[in-house]
Amino acid sequence: MALKEKQLADGEEIVLSIRTHWKALAEPVALGLFLLALLWAVWWFTRDQSFGSWLTIGVAVMVAGILLFFVAIPVLRWFTERYVITTRRISHRTGILTKVGRDIPLHRINDIGIEKNLLDRMLGCGSLIVSDATDKAGMRLHDVPGVESVHVQLQNLLYARDDGSDDGEWPPNEPPRARGGR
Repeated sequence: MALKEKQLADGEEIVLSIRTHWKALAEPVALGLFLLALLWAVWWFTRDQSFGSWLTIGVAVMVAGILLFFVAIPVLRWFTERYVITTRRISHRTGILTKVGRDIPLHRINDIGIEKNLLDRMLGCGSLIVSDATDKAGMRLHDVPGVESVHVQLQNLLYARDDGSDDGEWPPNEPPRARGGR
């Protein structure tokens, strides 16, 4: 569930639209393959027995239930989760039946962190932690592919309009305020 053109403000453009790294699918797919191998083994070893077909059907029903909850649902979640960076905001959208989303305007971001464990480093992904200037907890984007390049792109967007001065008139990237009065 990515941002659509009709959800963008005037002049806003999508810079990056990414899905979580494929490593999020490794565990559900491995479980699915194991369960299918287990079902095949039950069929193979009981095919000549009088109760073999009933046992195979019973195991198949259990495998189908486990596949639904522990394989199909995580795969659907992976397909529906998106991280979108536009010229004005960073957005996280997810949800199969109930769509959930959160946006942080770029001018509200005050800290961006990266976390990568050993597996993340080998696979070229990681978590991006975006903190904003609100009372809410920041946004944690898990399993971002190419997290360093995404971090650099986000930094470039944040400081694209920064004039380099530290005069305190307005924070970098914040929309200009009216001068003089409040």
